[in-house]
Amino acid sequence: MYKIGVVGPIKSVKKIIELAHEIEEDMEFIPYIYSIATETQHLVETYNQDVDFWLFSGYIPYKIASQTSVSQDKLAHIIFSEAAIYKGFFEQSYKVGKVIENVSIDIVSSPAQMLLEGVAEIEKNVRDMYVKEFDVAIDPKELFDFHYDLWLKGKIDFAITCYPSVDEELKKKGVPSYWVSPTKTEIYHTVQLFTEKIKTSYYKETQIGAVMLEIKEFDSLKERMKQGYRIQYLELRMKENLLQLCEQIDGSLIEEGNGRYTIFSTRGAIEGQIQFIKEKMYQLSIEMEAKVTAGIGFAQTVFNAEVNAHRALRQTKEHESIDIVMIQDDGTMIESVGNSEELSYSYRADDPTILEKLKKGNVSIKNYTRIQALVQKMSWKHFTTKDLAAQLQMSERNAQRIVADLCSVGLAEICGEELQHTRGRPIKIYRLVM
Repeated sequence: MYKIGVVGPIKSVKKIIELAHEIEEDMEFIPYIYSIATETQHLVETYNQDVDFWLFSGYIPYKIASQTSVSQDKLAHIIFSEAAIYKGFFEQSYKVGKVIENVSIDIVSSPAQMLLEGVAEIEKNVRDMYVKEFDVAIDPKELFDFHYDLWLKGKIDFAITCYPSVDEELKKKGVPSYWVSPTKTEIYHTVQLFTEKIKTSYYKETQIGAVMLEIKEFDSLKERMKQGYRIQYLELRMKENLLQLCEQIDGSLIEEGNGRYTIFSTRGAIEGQIQFIKEKMYQLSIEMEAKVTAGIGFAQTVFNAEVNAHRALRQTKEHESIDIVMIQDDGTMIESVGNSEELSYSYRADDPTILEKLKKGNVSIKNYTRIQALVQKMSWKHFTTKDLAAQLQMSERNAQRIVADLCSVGLAEICGEELQHTRGRPIKIYRLVM
């Protein structure tokens, strides 16, 4: 059973947990109450080991938690819509028997667009509206002062705030106010999506994973060893290191011969120990005096995981500078796993128009999606073949050929030229046609 920490003011947390139990009975929802939003950091850092995921009552505590060392994948928050503002405005209008004419509203800056749309609709029906956008780090007293000063000056009849403590203080001072809290529909929708995401991550983590490691040019290594026992001692040391790796990822080791080994485990265990795998590969490379590469494959079955690992290992042979390649069950390929140069793309394509063009241009799906992924990762509006060659570890001539083929079928186009400092033809500048 997964444990989910629910963080927020007491009224929100109670409402969220009540609805969450109606949706999902197989998960435990644990309340973590704060008086002011800044307490979120302490709660998350103190109790992170006690829960599997965190659900926040709104964007403010979520943003504070996202600035801690806790993984972003563990965090989610209730998403407000403009309905939350409409609700407060119309409730107060109904209460006083007329449409409110003067109102003040505070809105957190970052996800404000949807709420601002609601504010804009309300603004059409009021005489004066005062809006204050604020950052999550704001002192709630500043928001209280914003509303209360307007009230004292007689400029507002009603205040709408995102902070429950501000709402309480305003009410104590006799100011009609409304705290923007999520509606039942918003809570229900968010909790449903969040629990589905958790279940998906569980099935993803329990997928079969295969780590296939290979000592490059193993035959040459054996030839260099004049005594037969030396290679056997080296293999024993390699097995010792690999068994340590198996222990770390709770896997089982299979020796395939000729310097190749496969470890089977779960996806979650392997992905959680990528850095340890890299360290062991580096250690083995030093001991064996030969490069060690790895192909990692994930799938629902052992056979398909092994097939993906084989395919991934083959990629390391095509690109000498890449040590680890990972292929996921959906066809996503990740090069240079765990490095800043990590590049993710798919070797599959399902757009019949693009497939037809690639076939006509004699360009492989892998090369096209690899270039596409690089352009997106680097945020390039345009590029040169020299840029591609440098980033994708291929010759410039090969990059020129691929780009020329893409241009010939309308998947890329020339968008300019760049003059060289030395003599020679200008360098062509390209862009992909999406």
